[in-house]
Amino acid sequence: MKIFLSATLLIFGAVTVFMSSAVLFDFCGIIAREENFVPYIVWTNWLCGFLYLATAYGIYREKKWTLYCLVTALVLLVTATTVLIIHIKNGGLYEMKTLGAIAFRTALTALFTVLTPKFIKR
Repeated sequence: MKIFLSATLLIFGAVTVFMSSAVLFDFCGIIAREENFVPYIVWTNWLCGFLYLATAYGIYREKKWTLYCLVTALVLLVTATTVLIIHIKNGGLYEMKTLGAIAFRTALTALFTVLTPKFIKR
């Protein structure tokens, strides 16, 4: 189970870093296809991607600091979600898929945060 969780976080982190980088740094003209993306949400996802990669390593090596990476990611995501809601209420542009994606990412990060202590040294 430790290897499965670590591998899942590794894949999730790598995909997150790649996709966020594609939007932030406009790989292959992707910005033209992403009409109303919210930059701070993409930056938050990008940062969380690196935290997921660190967590994958930490779980695999059973490092004590691993949980701090996920808690940091969770705090970043909850904060970004709060700011996104304020942005939407103030009439800011966004896409519905952004709401679904941030909710999914936050829920998955919370799940990872709950599971991780079972696989690290105390």
